[in-house]
Amino acid sequence: MSGTAGAGWRLAEVAAALGAGCEGAGDLIVTGAAEPATAGPDDLAIALSPAWAEALGRGRARAALLWAGADWRALRLQGAILVPRGRLAMAHLTRFMDPGPGFAPGIHPSAVVEGGGEVPPDAAIGAFSVIGAGARIGAGVRIGPQVTVAPGAVIGAGCLIHAGCRIGPRVAIGARTILHPGAVIGADGFSFVTAEPSRAEIARARLGAGPDMPAPEDARWHRIHSLGGVEIGEDVEIGANSCVDAGTIRPTRIGRGTRIDNLSQVGHNVVIGEDCLFAAQAAIAGSTVIGNRVVAGGKCGIADNLTLGDDVVLGGATIVLANVPAGRVMMGYPAMPMAAQIESYKALRRLPRILRRIAGAADRSVSKSGGTD
Repeated sequence: MSGTAGAGWRLAEVAAALGAGCEGAGDLIVTGAAEPATAGPDDLAIALSPAWAEALGRGRARAALLWAGADWRALRLQGAILVPRGRLAMAHLTRFMDPGPGFAPGIHPSAVVEGGGEVPPDAAIGAFSVIGAGARIGAGVRIGPQVTVAPGAVIGAGCLIHAGCRIGPRVAIGARTILHPGAVIGADGFSFVTAEPSRAEIARARLGAGPDMPAPEDARWHRIHSLGGVEIGEDVEIGANSCVDAGTIRPTRIGRGTRIDNLSQVGHNVVIGEDCLFAAQAAIAGSTVIGNRVVAGGKCGIADNLTLGDDVVLGGATIVLANVPAGRVMMGYPAMPMAAQIESYKALRRLPRILRRIAGAADRSVSKSGGTD
């Protein structure tokens, strides 16, 4: 649970929320968190490694969140919380101190709930939001301003839907999921076909080989409509302006606990497992299946109709064009095992030097032979 700040929190109360011990003055009051050099006397300074010790001396903090084993007395603090895993402690601390979005329960006068839409008394519906006919909103859901929920969509208990989100038809969202501003769930998939094989289809089949391909007589694109909707599991988080397209016949699915960053794209029919993590601008093309606990760095791209096994890790900007077995760590374009990609990159960097050596050796050989013939 989040703490209630009021006039602040006792240091011992903060430590308890982090599951950590409190050193020194447990009754000392802190009103917020700050970086060490700018922390005031009422701030909890965040110094999670010895590298921040010097900055503590430039600030005015009386208490700090410190690395395990830190000598807080030598740092001239009155109290401290020592933690073995700093970033995990930050997750607990920020959750404890987060005041939340401030969406009060109730339906704003400018909001619209169409006939048959179910909104429980403890839900919050923000200004100019629209809840479609037959949509079901779970207990404790908080919906910000200018959100649209299509007819028949289902939003599970405790979800947080930020401003400007668009939730389409045939969408079911699990409990406690967070959609950040501008996320679009359930738009039509990008799926089109021509009456006869297009140049793109032929090029893919031939891998670019063969004679030049004539343009088709009928190049018009026919839309394949999306009838399948989207199913999102519990405790999922989808970033600002990210899109999850509806499936063609069956739903696009995102598993429990998965986190998707801003400006990402999940194509139609994609299946993503549990506890995955996709950084910003990740793009997953249609009908690809991704296992559990997969992690992808920023700007990763995954082609369509592929399978990535459990526990795959993709370095930033990796482009996956083939199936990836479970447990692989991949990098580059096209993706290859990270160790091989690094060796390949090192070899490429050495290539100019090697070519200069070869050219120098050839010049010396010509010089010794006394001619160029």
